[in-house]
Order: sequence, then structure tokens, then C-alpha cells
Amino acid sequence: MANAAFRVVSPRPLHSFEPTVDTACFSVDREYFVFPGFCDVHVHFREPGFSYKETIASGTRAAARGGYTAVCPMPNLDPVPDSAAHLRVELDAVERDAAIAVYPYGAITVGEKGEALADLEGIADSVAAFSDDGHGVQSRDMMREAMLRAKALGKLIVAHCEDNALLRGGYIHDGAYAAAHGHRGICSESEWRQIERDLALAAETGCGYHVCHISCKESVELIRQAKRAGVDVTCETAPHYLLLDENDLQEDGRFKMNPPLRAREDRLALLEGIQDGTVDMIATDHAPHSAEEKARGLEKSAFGVVGIETAFPLLYTYLVKTGELTLERLLELLTVNPRRRFSIPFGEDYTVWDLNQTYTVDPADFLSMGRATPFAGWNVYGKCMLTVAGGKTAYRDKELQ
Repeated sequence: MANAAFRVVSPRPLHSFEPTVDTACFSVDREYFVFPGFCDVHVHFREPGFSYKETIASGTRAAARGGYTAVCPMPNLDPVPDSAAHLRVELDAVERDAAIAVYPYGAITVGEKGEALADLEGIADSVAAFSDDGHGVQSRDMMREAMLRAKALGKLIVAHCEDNALLRGGYIHDGAYAAAHGHRGICSESEWRQIERDLALAAETGCGYHVCHISCKESVELIRQAKRAGVDVTCETAPHYLLLDENDLQEDGRFKMNPPLRAREDRLALLEGIQDGTVDMIATDHAPHSAEEKARGLEKSAFGVVGIETAFPLLYTYLVKTGELTLERLLELLTVNPRRRFSIPFGEDYTVWDLNQTYTVDPADFLSMGRATPFAGWNVYGKCMLTVAGGKTAYRDKELQ
């Protein structure tokens, strides 16, 4: 098996990364790349409450196939994990069915309704952080109190930033495509205005603050300036905001997500933020729905697309191979930065890729129960061959059977 070459790529300063690969499983005359296991701090696995969309079992298997060995599922579930009893329902499913490490979020407010704070103290030891993802916390005073309590508990506030007063019934970006096709738009201010508010609160309280799925140029600049001022803030964006904009929209529910695909200048600002360190990590916001829920067009389909199986191949093909990012920088965004910010250990985790394999993204081939992706039909480089999580095989490509 000497002709099967393995190249270990580990972003500095991850010096302790020493994967053990059974070389007898791999084909000769190929080069394989071994990376630390990816970490996604923003996924939706839908269990408990919505298992017809995704389950812990299907979601973690899909994640492992994408090279992920640690994930943080968001709390828009039923029951919402806003108390120890409600969180236990999710934890039981994780303990029973997870193929990789799972670190759930706890809710900021009871039922994610924004009316009363959740039992932050009662769930802090069992959650990665606090978030009301899917909803912006509308009350400034409530967000301030949440930050004070989270800081005392040593936890991050992770914010879906959305000012409801500015939504006006929109469902795609309030830009040229919406105007040309008669759609109601979501303005960028609905995102960045709440980020602006929260950054001021984070500066006041000293709470660690993380912004979910930023999508517009104003958000990038606000976070850039806050970092320069010493605010304890990080942020993420998602592959679809880096690779697509409103010019790519089609009259199809697989192009509908929240926040929406915005203008070209927003996409370019996000890329600049990735390059200069303003944007700290890339998360997928993997959000599966049933086929029926995504078959109602742009106006009536549910918000959300899947992406945990395609994130690395897409980013490698269209950012690394094009020279926008180095491979090492991409791995920092997918491995080191999210784990460090969320205190998620590296463990005995790694993933093996054949970066020379090419194929077309085909949703019918997904392990996820979700199929709605704007990248269907895209040609990519990079196939995951093996993922090891906690020293155990979490995914093994059929070529290795």
C-alpha cells in the first residue's frame, strides 16, 4: 500500500493532531488528505418535535459524511430546550442515536417567544451556548439581562439578529430580483440594526457574543469596528452567502433561506471579511424540511436549505481552488475557530478526503432527510472517504467496504 499517499493538513497551532489511518482500506496510486474533524456550530436536526424533517441519527450521519465530528443543534424544537426537563428530551435522543459529538444550544427565552428568560442557570452545564435561533430577541432590556446572566455563567449569547418591525412580510432580499419579479423583500437593516444594538450591549456587559449567519455588508463592517474597539464578538456566515447572491435566485423553494441571499456587494463584503479575519467561522445552517414544505415556491416555501454534506466540497472547489482562500485558512474556519470559541474539544477526530475526485451535487444521494439545496447540479472536487469521531468510525465511503 505504499503507493497510497496521505497528506496530513492541520491548521496551526494544532500541534497535537496525530490521526491513525488504516492504509489497507485505501486505493493505491491516489493521494488522500487527512484533516481534523470539522465543527459546525449552527445546524438544525429537528429532533425532538419535527422528526419528519430530520433526526439526530440522520443528521449526524450526514454530518459525518461531510467531514464533521462535532455539531451544535439549534433550539427551535418541541419542546424548546428552555429548562432542564425540556433539554433532557433532546439529550436522550443524542445519547441514543448520535454518530458524532453533539453539543446542543439552550434557548435564551421560554419557548423562544421573547417574553421571559429561560432557565439559563438550570441548563448552562449541559449546553454549548444560549440562542433563540430563528427569532431575534426583540426587547433590548431582555437581551441585556440575558447577557448579564450568560456572562456570570461563562456562556456565549448566540444571536439570530432580526428586527421584526423591519420585516414587512418579506421573504427574499429587498433588492433588484424582488423588484423585478414582484416579490416582497427583507431589507438588510432588519439584520444589521439588531447587531448594532447587541454590540453596544456586549460592550456594556462584557458578555461573549456570537452572531449567526451574517449576510450583508453592513453587518461585516459593524463587527469589524466592534472587534477593533475590543468587544468580545465573533460571527459566522454560511457557504450559500459566500457563493451565491440574488443574481442566482430561481423561482424555487430551494433558494429560500433566512437571512436571504443578498446583493453581489454583500457577498463580496463577506468574502473580504473571511479574508481579513472579521468573519471567524463558516457554519452551514443546515436546515432540512420535507419535500412538500420546500415545493411552494419562493413566497410560500419554508425558510431553510441543507448543506452539511456539501459545505467542504463547495468551499474547496469555489474558494480554495480559485485562489480566494488557502486550504489552511478554510480549515481554520471549519475546525480551529469554532472549537476554540465554543470550547469544544478536538478529541480523537479526523476526516480523510480524496480532493481529486469530481462529481455533481445530487440531493437524491444525501444521507440527510432534507433535499433542498441551491447547489444541486454543481460540479465539485473533494469526496469524503472516512470520518473518525471520538476514535470510532462515524462514516466510511462505500469504496472502502
